[in-house]
Order: sequence, then C-alpha cells, then structure tokens
Amino acid sequence: MSQTEKIKDMIEEERPYEKCERLGVNSLTDSELLAVLLRSGTKNMNCLELARQILYPSGKRGGLVTLHQQSLPQLLKIRGIGRVKALQIVSIVELSRRLAKASAIKGLDFSSPAKIAEYYMEDMRHFRQEHMKLLMLNTKSRLIGETDISKGTVNASIVSPRDLFIEALQKNAVSIILLHNHPSGDPTPSKEDVLLTRRIRAAGSLIGIELLDHIIIGNNCYTSLSEEEMDDK
Repeated sequence: MSQTEKIKDMIEEERPYEKCERLGVNSLTDSELLAVLLRSGTKNMNCLELARQILYPSGKRGGLVTLHQQSLPQLLKIRGIGRVKALQIVSIVELSRRLAKASAIKGLDFSSPAKIAEYYMEDMRHFRQEHMKLLMLNTKSRLIGETDISKGTVNASIVSPRDLFIEALQKNAVSIILLHNHPSGDPTPSKEDVLLTRRIRAAGSLIGIELLDHIIIGNNCYTSLSEEEMDDK
C-alpha cells in the first residue's frame, strides 16, 4: 500500500490537512500539527502515525516536551526519520524557543521575577542537567551581561562565589540575579539552593554587589527565593 493510499484510507476527520483547512489550526492536536509539518510518513506508516511515534515513544508517555529532549542523532534513530525530517524537527523546536523568547522580551522588567522567568523559560526548562546562569545589572537595573556559571548539580560546593563575583566585577555590575533550572520540573528550592543563595548574598554585601534574587525554573513554573523570602529563613 502506498503512502497516498494510506492517507486516503484515513477517516476524513482524522486527516490533518483537511481538518486544518476545515476547522482551523487551533483544532489540531499536537500529533496532527507535527504531521502537517512532516508532510509524509513511511511505506508502512502515514505521517500522523509517525508523528505519534515521535511524540509518544513509550506509548502513552511523552508529548511536545519529547521534541525538546531529542537531539539530531537521537531523532535519526527513530524509524521513518531521515536527515531531512530530523532537521525539520530540530528547526521547529528552535523556532518555537525563539518565538517564546521574542514574545517574553516585550516589557521585560528585571525587577519582576515572573517576567525574568518567562523570558528564560524556554532556554532552561528542557535541560536534563541543572544549569546556573548569572545575570548582571547596572545602576538602572538593565542587563549588561549574562554568563553560565555551572552545569550539573547546583550546590554550594560547586558554585564558587569568588568566580561568580569576578564575572560581575569585570562587567562593573552593581547587582546580580541567579537563575537555575530543576530538570524534574519542580522549582521547589532544595536546602542546597537556599544555602547557596545565603552565601552569595553575604559575599555580595561585602563588596557592594547586591544579589537581587535567585530564581529557580521548573516546567512552565518558577520559584523566586526573594519573593518567598526563603533565603532569610
């Protein structure tokens, strides 16, 4: 059976192209949206079935987050995904990240933890390891630089206040914000997170660089230690 025949054999309501034209793009499921972008499937699998296989590799578990978690080599291991389709998928993921960031930058206010979390959300929420980012601000609370401080488990023994403040001093920053992700998706601060925040705040007060906040990124959620006043407990 040819690919064309397999698509024609689908119930009309299930054909993603026709459904999109008839009901609008908002009516499509995640699998149907991906199927429209893939355009074709394989000899034994139509584009919708292929899309479901990509999004739900273990059956019921998965979803859009699966796309962010798969690298180009990993996609190429999926049956029915060749070089062109793999490149299409990673490009779609990167485009979605840039769209989300471009939208979040409007009215970005570094005094608002919610705005900061929204801006960096797509950059950080899909990391499989913890990443810590240092944001450096000037006297007008405008961003003058950002840098990655650590990768892996974020705790007081790995993140050095000395190295962190060397970066801040080189940029002539007057205040800083720490930002890191929890791969579990739960932004609840650990004891190590709170301890690290206290150490950085204390060190900054000695040299005149204020730690404004430590924000933990989860899966479309965040925790601000300043908002929760957790670093003062």
